[in-house]
Parts: sequence; C-alpha cells; structure tokens
Amino acid sequence: MRRPLVMGNWKLNGSKAMVADLIKGLDAELAGVEGVDVAIAPPVMYLDLAEQLLGKAESKILLGSQNVDLNASGAFTGDISPEMLKDFGATHIIIGHSERREYHAESDEFVAKKFAFLKEHGLVPVLCIGESEAQNEAGETVAVCARQLDAVIDTQGVEALNGAVIAYEPIWAIGTGKAATADDAQRIHAAIRAHIAAKSEEVAKNVVIQYGGSVKPENAEAYFAQPDIDGALVGGAALVADSFAAIAKAAAKAKN
Repeated sequence: MRRPLVMGNWKLNGSKAMVADLIKGLDAELAGVEGVDVAIAPPVMYLDLAEQLLGKAESKILLGSQNVDLNASGAFTGDISPEMLKDFGATHIIIGHSERREYHAESDEFVAKKFAFLKEHGLVPVLCIGESEAQNEAGETVAVCARQLDAVIDTQGVEALNGAVIAYEPIWAIGTGKAATADDAQRIHAAIRAHIAAKSEEVAKNVVIQYGGSVKPENAEAYFAQPDIDGALVGGAALVADSFAAIAKAAAKAKN
C-alpha cells in the first residue's frame, strides 16, 4: 500500500520568524493526523533552524531540501552536497523542478545524475516531471513525462525508482492559479504508472506519484480521491499553516 506524501516546496521564501511560526502552526494543525507523510523543503539556509524546531517539538514532519549538487566536496563555490543535507536532517530532496530546468538549464541527463547521487547517499529523490503549456496543447504530455523518467530508468534501471518519489507538475499550472482537473491529473498519473509498469509492474505498483500545480485546500480532496495520485507537492499553499495542513488532512482522509 502506497503511503501518500504531501510536501511543501517553500522556494525562495522565508525568514527566521516565518520558519518558526510556520512549523509551530503546522505541528498544532497536524496533531493526531495519521496515514500521510508530511514534509517541508525550506531554503537551505533555514535547514538548521527547521531541524532544531522540529526536534524540540518531537515533530513527525519530515525535512527536505530544494536542490543538491553533483559533488561531495571540493572547490564548488555555492553548492550543497548530499552529506551536508543529511547533516541537517534532510531526507527528501527535490530535483528536476521546472524552475531549475528553465532558469538553470538543467537537462534530463543532469537531473538523472542528481537522482543517482542522492540514491547513492541514502536520500530520497523527489523527481519533478511535467510539460509546458505548448507541449500540453500539442498532446505531448505523456511523451515528455516518459522522456524525463527514462533519463533515470535507462541509466540506472527501473528499480532505481524504488524508494523514490515522482512529482508530476504540469508547468502551466505552477503558480498560475490554473490547475489540471482531477480527472486529467489521474489520466496522466495512470499513464506515468503504466510507463513504469511496462518495465516493472512491482515498481509501478509501489512508487509514490504526487501531483503538483496550484494544489489548494479547495481542490485537494478531488485529486486525492483518484487511485494513482499519492499526495501533492505544494507551492504557495505550503506557506500558510492551515492551508497546507488542510491539504495533508485531505490526503490522509482520502487514502484511509
């Protein structure tokens, strides 16, 4: 049985006060909520503070991060290694986000190397895949997602997806207020799972596939009612404790 994961990607947002208030609010809102994993990915300079706050509260919230480098150490100014992330308690690391692909020219092959490096260091890759609006309108969604997945599968084997998370995020729905309908999201999730199943039914059955793209408390329940949607990667709504907690509660309710 797949366990849903609701993860908050804070992106380039935050302050010490905001981190403290948000974690305190989330812990209060999520008290007693079972059946869903909840993770947050603050900017890397707040990992230390987040780790301390989560530890003091004996929180069940998992700590994640938004990126990783391909080097363990050395003369790589400004980069962050997997072991550094582990040193601050981070377990779930977002890679391949469309903003990294677009603004930093990260290719499918480069993202696949990050995936392998995270697995090598015992961290959970949260692999973002998804299509642009033009690709969606051209009917290329499934082909684009398959290509991005195959960059990992063809170099590391389909079993590399065991213990990883896939986040399907249509680029046209990220931060735009637009969102795929629950039926459309389910159709793509099912196609992604079928693509994996063609190589291994066991891996496909067990891999967690999240939906991301303008997920809100108002639409979360409809997404989580779908059989192939295992939680969400949340952007803007993850910056407000009650909104993010409501999404996590919806996942717990639907999947239980």
